[in-house]
Amino acid sequence: MSDSKKPVSKVTLYPVNAAIWRNENGKGDTFYNVTFERTFKNEANELQSSSSFGFGDLLTLAKVADLAHTRIVELRATDRQAKQSEE
Repeated sequence: MSDSKKPVSKVTLYPVNAAIWRNENGKGDTFYNVTFERTFKNEANELQSSSSFGFGDLLTLAKVADLAHTRIVELRATDRQAKQSEE
């Protein structure tokens, strides 16, 4: 994934975020991937992010993953409807 590509959707329950990425394989099939991050402020009060999660973040991470899954189900349904409209 290139840095210039933007996610098709995001799910956030502070401090955990999920970015949902649309991709296509060589056959033109669409699939989705998800990246997770945790945001926090450093000692200088600057916003930072990490892909490391502590004990206290795990339930929020699970909930964000569940919401991301639901969002991908919605996106796939939209993709199927668009494909049927083209036919």
